[in-house]
Amino acid sequence: MTSVDTAWLPPADRFDFWQDLVARQSTTATIRSAYTDDFTASARVLDLGTLRLGVWRYPPLELIRSARMIDSADPELYHLALPLSGRGVVTQQRREAPLDPSAFTVVDTVRPHGSRLRADGATPSAAVETLTVLVPHRALPVAPHRLAELFAAGIPARTGMGALLAAFLRRIVAHPEQYATADVPHLDRIALDLIAGALAGRLDVTRELPVDTRITGLRVRVAAFVRRHLTDPGLSPAAVAAAHHLSLRSLHRLFEGTGTTVGGLIRAGRLERAARDLADPALRRLTVAQIGARCGFTHPAHFSRAFRSAYGWSPGEHRQRAARG
Repeated sequence: MTSVDTAWLPPADRFDFWQDLVARQSTTATIRSAYTDDFTASARVLDLGTLRLGVWRYPPLELIRSARMIDSADPELYHLALPLSGRGVVTQQRREAPLDPSAFTVVDTVRPHGSRLRADGATPSAAVETLTVLVPHRALPVAPHRLAELFAAGIPARTGMGALLAAFLRRIVAHPEQYATADVPHLDRIALDLIAGALAGRLDVTRELPVDTRITGLRVRVAAFVRRHLTDPGLSPAAVAAAHHLSLRSLHRLFEGTGTTVGGLIRAGRLERAARDLADPALRRLTVAQIGARCGFTHPAHFSRAFRSAYGWSPGEHRQRAARG
C-alpha cells in the first residue's frame, strides 16, 4: 500500500501536490477548494492487480473532469466511490446523485463528470473521507450500455451485495498488513466479483453473470452470515444451508477447493472471537466458560479442547498471557 500525507510539505505546496497525486492515481481533473492555502490531506492506495483501491482524506472540494481533459489514450475505467464521511453530489450524463455513506456511486472516467463533497456537521473545514475503486471497463462482465444506466446513480452500501462489497473493501484497506503478497490476486478476484454482483443486482441482470462470479457472491454471503451469527449456539452447516435455501450437499460443494468448510468457518470465527474476548480487560469478570458460551460453545470441555488445538495453549493460559502483555 502506498501512503501519502501532505502535512509533510510546506503549506504553499500542498494543494498542487494533491492535484498531481489525483491525476497520477486516478484521472486528470480540475480541483477547487476554499482551503487551498493549507490543504492538509492524505491518501492510501492499494493496487490489487486489476483493481486499485484508495482511501482519500481531504478538505471539502469540488472536482470537475471536463470533455477537453479526456484523451483517446486515457485508460477506460469505472470509478466507484463510497464516502466514509461527508456529503455531496456527483454528476454525469445530466444526472445527479447524492454522495453520502449510504451508497456507492459510479462514473465512467472517459466521460465528463463532476462531484462536490462537504463536511458533516457544523465545522465546514472538517476533512471528509472517501473509499474509491478503479475498475477497467474490460474487467466487468456486464454490458457497457447497461452499466451506463448506473452512472451518477446510487448503489446501496448497507444492504445486499453492496453491503458485502463495502465491508470487504473496508477490511482490506483498514488492515492490509493482514494479507500476504500471495493473497493479493485472490482479494482482487473476490472484490471484482462482488462489484459485478452489486452492479448486476442493481440492474436486475444477476442471472447474466458468469457462474464463477455468482458462486463467489454466494460464498461471500454465506461467510458474512456465519460472522453475524457466531454467538448463536444453533449455528451449524445445516442451519446455514437452510438460511440460504441450499441443500447441505450444495453448501459443501460451494466451498470445495477453497481450503475450508462451513464448519471450519464457524469454528475458526468462534475461536478468534473467544481469543479477543479473553484478552479484553473489560471482560475479566467473566469466567473462561462464560466467554466460551458467549462465542457459541455450549460445552466448556469442547471449548477448551478446540482452543488448545488451535492456539497451542488453554483459554485460561491465553488470558494469562494477554494480562502479562
